Amino acid sequence: MSVRRTDQRAAIRRAVSAAQRPLSVQEIFEAAQAEVPGLGLATVYRNLKRLTEEGFLRTVQVPGEAGRYELAGLCHHHHFLCDVCGRMFDIPSCMGGLERMVPAGFLLRRHEVLLYGRCDGCAAQPEGACVGASGLLGSES
Repeated sequence: MSVRRTDQRAAIRRAVSAAQRPLSVQEIFEAAQAEVPGLGLATVYRNLKRLTEEGFLRTVQVPGEAGRYELAGLCHHHHFLCDVCGRMFDIPSCMGGLERMVPAGFLLRRHEVLLYGRCDGCAAQPEGACVGASGLLGSES
């Protein structure tokens, strides 16, 4: 008996909703596959595209990397990307006041801020080691 497509999509939706932070495709795949064994990566990509088009998800762009996915419709916020484990986290506020940085005569319409550093799990480890997304202690590459 095969798993219905709606079960696969529902598992993907639950994975993103439960995370409460932007997830990579691989993170979504692993979380949804734990619920729906046999789920394929191509199915995850198809469903992410569809859920984004439907307005359930939005893509968080990361310069030089594949985008991450988070729930659409969240209040304006920014992100923190761990240089060591690669996980992304929400920063639930905005520093504001960016208008003063814009050249005279320019009109600021929107902005994205991405902070880089070490997440709490990686910052607590000795330099060169991190508790990564898998939860295992490893060496920093």
